[in-house]
Amino acid sequence: MLKQSLQQKLLQKLSPQQIQLMKLLQVPTMELEARIKEELEANPALEEGGEEWEADDLGEEATETSEAMEEFDFSEYLDDETPDYKLSANNHSADDEERSVPYAGGTTFREFLTTQLGFLVRDEEQRELAELVIGNLDEAGYLRRDIESMVNDLAFTQGIEVEPEALEEALLVVQTLDPAGVGARDLRECLLLQLDRKLEDPHLDRDRRWALGVAFRVIDRQFESFSKKHYDRIMKRLELSEDELKDALDEIQKLNPKPGGSGSDSSRGTAAVVVPDFLLAVEDDEIRLQLNQRNAPDLRISPQYKEMMQTYASGAKTDAASKEALAFVKAKVDAAKWFVDAVRQRHATLSTTMEAIVEHQREYFLTGDETDLKPMILKDIADRIGMDISTVSRVANSKYVATPYGTFLLKSFFSESLTTETGEEVSSREVKKILSDAIEAEDKRRPLTDEKLGRLLNDKGYNIARRTVAKYREQLGIPVARMRKEL
Repeated sequence: MLKQSLQQKLLQKLSPQQIQLMKLLQVPTMELEARIKEELEANPALEEGGEEWEADDLGEEATETSEAMEEFDFSEYLDDETPDYKLSANNHSADDEERSVPYAGGTTFREFLTTQLGFLVRDEEQRELAELVIGNLDEAGYLRRDIESMVNDLAFTQGIEVEPEALEEALLVVQTLDPAGVGARDLRECLLLQLDRKLEDPHLDRDRRWALGVAFRVIDRQFESFSKKHYDRIMKRLELSEDELKDALDEIQKLNPKPGGSGSDSSRGTAAVVVPDFLLAVEDDEIRLQLNQRNAPDLRISPQYKEMMQTYASGAKTDAASKEALAFVKAKVDAAKWFVDAVRQRHATLSTTMEAIVEHQREYFLTGDETDLKPMILKDIADRIGMDISTVSRVANSKYVATPYGTFLLKSFFSESLTTETGEEVSSREVKKILSDAIEAEDKRRPLTDEKLGRLLNDKGYNIARRTVAKYREQLGIPVARMRKEL
């Protein structure tokens, strides 16, 4: 049965300024420079200039910008028939999500490998096959695809017939490139490639060569036992003493399980460099906080475009061409104004949010002691600064602060609360610190199980179950007791 009804809905439509601000809030300092350059190139009404921004003046400067733009009453010159699209610089949707790669400079990992090929391989066909192998490496530097699949791809997509043996030879060439271990098909092969490269060094002393040789045998013949840390089984099967195995394990510890990450973030990206968005210093029990405005130029509306608006405005009432030109110029100036305001509001929002975090975690920032961290959730900061939780989340998820104790992601200062036996609320970060310290100090021959760690925390007055201990241990990236066992 069909039924008609009248409903009234209240929908919030985001303005272009709000959309611009939300996107810029997600942008870290390192990427902001690229984003500003992109806008400068796209909009001639925007240019570098103006005075240096200070956090205290952000609101005042944004107001002045708005007032300057209100000098013209465009309604006098643009009639009701002017379509909306002519007054907008860009078409945005509130649902649009900014997906971009963090800005960084340098040579990519694949480019680095390809450059080495130019010096090593003279045969053009082999070089092309080696480049094909490099193109199929994953972010860690491994070749996860089998040779047959790559041969079939060449046949079906490019009509090129290649013998599997030729591709195997190209892979062997790639495996000779730096860093050692690249081009491996699994972890075992990756470690063996690195050990083999080390053993080629003619300057090794006898003891080191012996330890590397033992390490090679362990990985080559007893990899499964090694991965499960069954050291007694390894010593028995390879007839090794405990000291010999320990020296070999020390050499294995120095190897890189992800050669694609050595010197680069991934096979697609470049060197990963964290540029802090905030700089925090402590002087005489006083916390000094500064927004890092690295390479972010001052922005302003182009004076030439303002003059153009005045010129076209004077003739817009009678001349259709001037009216059209005025609509175009206004769209560019509006877009520039929105971007300038969004950048300044971004600075103001970041500063306000970080100041609230510092105030909430003041004891920690004065001492650097993680046990001084208080429980803090997004809502705590949102309520303190009068903003939405989503806004605080955008700031916390992608921004870093440099402190005297290290550089940290803001998100790391947020944590849930736990209750002690005395009823006191403590941060889960405090419990994780105690957990981490206990594991660091444990006897590696008999590592502490999650059950024993739980009892240890209970003895200290923390009401925590074994499954919660396991969850925190995993969040800290610490393996189970069996995998922490050492000789």
